[in-house]
Amino acid sequence: MEVVKKTTEEILNSVSTALQRVDPAQIKDLADLLLDTKKNNRQVLIIGAGRSGLVGRAFAMRLMHLNFDVYVIGETTTPAVRKGDVLFAISGSGSTSIIITACKIAKKMGATIVALTSQRSSPLGRRCDHMVVIRGRTKDTLDRDYFSRQILGVHEPLAPLGTIFETAAVVFLDGLVVKLMESLGKTEDEMRKRHATIE
Repeated sequence: MEVVKKTTEEILNSVSTALQRVDPAQIKDLADLLLDTKKNNRQVLIIGAGRSGLVGRAFAMRLMHLNFDVYVIGETTTPAVRKGDVLFAISGSGSTSIIITACKIAKKMGATIVALTSQRSSPLGRRCDHMVVIRGRTKDTLDRDYFSRQILGVHEPLAPLGTIFETAAVVFLDGLVVKLMESLGKTEDEMRKRHATIE
């Protein structure tokens, strides 16, 4: 039980630190872009692999509650990407091949690429039009276990793999939803009316 307690404390502290380091200008640019996308009746298409994909689905649900025209890439009901649409790509490493391929295709179709990533200079970072950087664990530490990192003096969080990025990303996006609610003048009651009645 002590490991669980220590790990959860480290995760909370690391997520808090990661979110405090997000560039406010990047947040404003993203909010403005999403509001403009809604105003002009364009689509938001969200893609992420693995746990980042789950973060993307949670964000898509909230955008749906705000009456955005939003889809998750990979679903059978997701329409074609069009010029002026937004492809919102979530990848901590910024190098997941399926994400990069989707960005290449969307770019050819004239979509705007938004990256939520830990790695500014990654393939995703180099291909996007807008970026929000949320720092997770560094690539160097992914190859070492917790005890090795402690011996070497590399004090990265105990949480495994991309946990810090993924957890920080979902918290960040929930915060962004509140900003969008405020800008659109939407209430929680209005959002609740669009919540699924069959689930």
